[in-house]
Amino acid sequence: MPSRIGILGGSFDPPHLGHLAVGVESAHRLDLDVVHVMVANDPWQKSTARSVTPAALRWEMVQAACAGHPRLFADDAELRRGGVTYSIDTVTALVAEGCEVTLLLGDDAAAGVETWHRAQELAELVTLGVVGRPDSPVAEPPERWRVRRIECPAFEISSTDIRRRCAAGEPIDHLVPPGVLAVIDREALYGFGR
Repeated sequence: MPSRIGILGGSFDPPHLGHLAVGVESAHRLDLDVVHVMVANDPWQKSTARSVTPAALRWEMVQAACAGHPRLFADDAELRRGGVTYSIDTVTALVAEGCEVTLLLGDDAAAGVETWHRAQELAELVTLGVVGRPDSPVAEPPERWRVRRIECPAFEISSTDIRRRCAAGEPIDHLVPPGVLAVIDREALYGFGR
């Protein structure tokens, strides 16, 4: 019987409690065996727009965030592959191992899934698990995509806001797991502690 895998991919710059809620809730609601929290090596749609924290530190934070959550697996496959990160490469490898793959996305990302590298091929291989975000309108991907909507507790948390809060000297300990906070503090990421 194939493994039912969810992939929650992203830059995770930094990972936060909203990411964990999506992963755990998706595993439960979609009856997934495990959710791979996949750190993008070079998130091509973001790295051209802003500076991204080095992949090794984002990976360390994801490992810390997933600790203690048995259905979340911190996955470094895209880091090991190197170069620009494309979901199709990760999905193709998992499908070849006999896995059924669900890509977990927010409404904002699902609305732009047609712009992804080799989108038509990706649509044939995955189901999209789409989580509504409080700040995004509901946008359905084209009909060729298999879509399952996920009801998830709403957290108005974003990595962008956490980076802003760090730079402004505002608290973030209620928004990120303790292990993530420890890495941010140790490395003075995002201007934290300055």
